[in-house]
Amino acid sequence: MVRTQVQLPEEQLRRLRRTARTQGLSISEVVRRCIERALAEEGLDARWERALKAAGAFQDPHGSADVATRHDAYLDEAYR
Repeated sequence: MVRTQVQLPEEQLRRLRRTARTQGLSISEVVRRCIERALAEEGLDARWERALKAAGAFQDPHGSADVATRHDAYLDEAYR
């Protein structure tokens, strides 16, 4: 591991110490877990953004306007 130094507002440090004490962990471990969670969520945010950009970006080849509500019926017809 690499040692690093971070400056925190006093209130954050109090909350961090309380959380570490409550969970029976070191402050370093709580910080590592928070960072890991934040980085994982960042990846989810990027995937979510890509999915939102793709939604509605494609046209139904048959010109149907109700694909969102009748997708199961269309899939059933296509794969019978």
